[in-house]
Amino acid sequence: MKPLGIISGTVLLQGKGIFADLREETAETEFGPAALFYSAGIVFIARHGREPRRHVLPHLINHKANLTALKERGVREILGIHSTGSLKRRLKPGMLVVPHDYILLGAGPTVVREKATHIVPVLSAEVRRKLLEAAHDCDMDCMDGGIYWQTSGPRFETRAEIALMSQFADLVGMTMASEAIIAQELEIPYASLCSVDNFAHGLEEKALTLEKILWHSRRNAEATLHILTRYIKRDARTSDPA
Repeated sequence: MKPLGIISGTVLLQGKGIFADLREETAETEFGPAALFYSAGIVFIARHGREPRRHVLPHLINHKANLTALKERGVREILGIHSTGSLKRRLKPGMLVVPHDYILLGAGPTVVREKATHIVPVLSAEVRRKLLEAAHDCDMDCMDGGIYWQTSGPRFETRAEIALMSQFADLVGMTMASEAIIAQELEIPYASLCSVDNFAHGLEEKALTLEKILWHSRRNAEATLHILTRYIKRDARTSDPA
């Protein structure tokens, strides 16, 4: 069975459960190097790097190298784990969401170089279904559907920008759409499990801080790990010829 690709960021998963005892390798791709952590069953990329003191800011992430490295490793599909801000008061910090669509205004990343390749952007319905079923198996509430709005970062959004975005989307982040676009260009099924880690700027009176976001993301890390573990076990069971 081909390995499962996983990309995570602020939600810290390294060294726990299925992420324990991973081997590290630097993959050289035509778009640059990518740091991989792998076992027989998974290939993991920490999109912001593995050193907190050398955090790779969102606008500096080499999505093209990361996704190409996963493609060259032969992953069957990719799960993106994302820390997000809520654009709706009903989506509270601590919740989990599997988005069904995304918004990225302006030019996004692409691995297309020579000939025009026009894709109809979608998130994989099959991978989304399996994420939701894994969450259900773990008896964890996970919202089915939502629209993710990607901004460029690294700054947070203004109150006015959030007021605009909230009319059309449910979550805001800085990385998911870029990964989804390239994964689809590379013909790898892709979907995202989003951790709601804060209310976006202006949705509450308290000031938005990075420390508050990290606190919620760490609380959601265990839930995320349980869902991913169940996802892998379900896949292994359905692929077992016996």
